[in-house]
Amino acid sequence: MSTALGTGAAPGVGTAPQRAPRRRARLLSRRRGPGPAPARALGLGLGLGLVLGLAGCGVQPTGVVDAGEPASGLTRGMRLYYASEGGLRAVPLLDREVTELNSVIKLLAQGPPAAEQRDGLTSLVQLNGASATGSGSRVTVRYEGPYPADGRDLGTGQLVCTMARAQAVLDPEVRTDDVEVTIRPSDGDPLGPYRCAEFRNG
Repeated sequence: MSTALGTGAAPGVGTAPQRAPRRRARLLSRRRGPGPAPARALGLGLGLGLVLGLAGCGVQPTGVVDAGEPASGLTRGMRLYYASEGGLRAVPLLDREVTELNSVIKLLAQGPPAAEQRDGLTSLVQLNGASATGSGSRVTVRYEGPYPADGRDLGTGQLVCTMARAQAVLDPEVRTDDVEVTIRPSDGDPLGPYRCAEFRNG
């Protein structure tokens, strides 16, 4: 009898230490299991909140935006210059291709279009018998007879700035602000060389 009891008690005492590590492992796994899930949920929640916040502020996700070349001096593209109460104003030449300086002189001699005239623009330069040649950053405008101005007026500014722009369009290696324009009348002394900045800043 005592042997039976002793034998029966022995298994109970012997197996208890073997089951204890399994229970501890299960308890540890239950404690660790829920840990990462709230962290992931919190991270996702914060990311979603940031996106919604930006969208609510009018910020849209975009790729790389090409802002173009930085501004330096005058911008590229042909323009004709006219006089206004505030000084010289440039009018883009959108419907014609510039192939030579003399064609630009003819366009400038026609005066501003009707829309620009209504906006207060006018032409003060006289171009009868004028012709132009250019090489690099130098332009020469020749007149038949005397030059009808003193060289410091808005009419001369129209001519100088328009010719400088045209030369820069014809020769992409040249900047408009670097072009020097000399006026050579057949009767009288040459005027210049002038740069467009002298008339824009004055």
